[in-house]
Amino acid sequence: MQARCIDFLPPFKRFIELRLMEANITNISSGTGQKSWVESNVCPPSVSGTTLLIVAYSTVIAVGLVGNTCLVFIISRQKEMRNVTNILIANLSCSDILMCVVCLPVTVIYTLMDRWILGETLCKVTPFVQCMSVTVSIFSLVLIALERHQLIIHPTGWTPAAGHSYLAVAVTWMVACFISLPFLSFNILTNAPFQNISLPFNPFSDHVICMELWPSERNRLAYTTSLLLFQYCLPLLLILLCYLRIFLRLRRRKDMVEQATEARQRKARGAQRVNAMLVVIVVAFALCWLPLNVFNTIFDWYHQALPACQHDVIFSACHLTAMASTCVNPVVYGFLNTNFQKELKATLQRCNCGWGVPETYESFPLSTVATDVSKVSSMQHGSLIRSEQCAHC
Repeated sequence: MQARCIDFLPPFKRFIELRLMEANITNISSGTGQKSWVESNVCPPSVSGTTLLIVAYSTVIAVGLVGNTCLVFIISRQKEMRNVTNILIANLSCSDILMCVVCLPVTVIYTLMDRWILGETLCKVTPFVQCMSVTVSIFSLVLIALERHQLIIHPTGWTPAAGHSYLAVAVTWMVACFISLPFLSFNILTNAPFQNISLPFNPFSDHVICMELWPSERNRLAYTTSLLLFQYCLPLLLILLCYLRIFLRLRRRKDMVEQATEARQRKARGAQRVNAMLVVIVVAFALCWLPLNVFNTIFDWYHQALPACQHDVIFSACHLTAMASTCVNPVVYGFLNTNFQKELKATLQRCNCGWGVPETYESFPLSTVATDVSKVSSMQHGSLIRSEQCAHC
């Protein structure tokens, strides 16, 4: 019966488990055999590498948690920002927050430890949450692309409303939970790979690892390959087709826009800015998760191709790149959406009237094709905002 350690776990534990099973080490005696096995499998991490790992993961957790929390807070706080695209972006941020809270700290702890110390519940819940979070993220990106496609390709047709987006979010989480259920069933705590080692000194005698234990190798490969297709390849292909059609349609409209009024040109520029922001989020997500998907595919089908000692470094780099996707949404959204920047500034100033009046901002309705820039007047609007701020101090 073949087993496989879960995707978020450090590869050193994977290699111990696989090498032991493949070599069937049951009668190792002292001498050359013992020495070569220990030398080939035990690759102590460097102090600088460990420090870099802690700093990098801590940075990702901090940026992802703070950035996504601010984004969700601002979208939920402003009624005018609760449109279809913003609701789906907030859903994407919620999945990233879940990843930062549950999965990333567990990965750091287990990478630095030589055993699993977090109990059976986290052994089952952590991979389940990671799989669910990634599924929700990619499905949210698909829904955003479909909504943009509907609005731009069929502007006079059916238009999704905010109520539809809430229903889509609920369905997305239910589907993601269903897809991730095998992790709750097949992840176990065990010391089986180390039980039959006959060494004068067994450093793994009291160790347990968290690993996947499937009924058969065929079932495992079928599930992991299905995840690769339905959680990465096919959704990104659908998103690519949607944005390609959007690009071609907007390109055909270019001549008409150049001859249009200033208001229509402004609307067209707003639509292009929205689409550019969303495309950047999708491309960043795809690039962040590509290395880890390639790594896991190689490990699933031909793990002997991966070197033993460099395996840790390769996995950590790939996994850290994938986890950096949790920072993409607030960073891209914050840089490209002036509403978010100004609303964040206003929120920070809310309880400090002495900081001055927050700037007025343009209407940036992400769920529409166009963007209308509204000039809000000055003194009366500013005094109203100041009085509201002081009321909250």
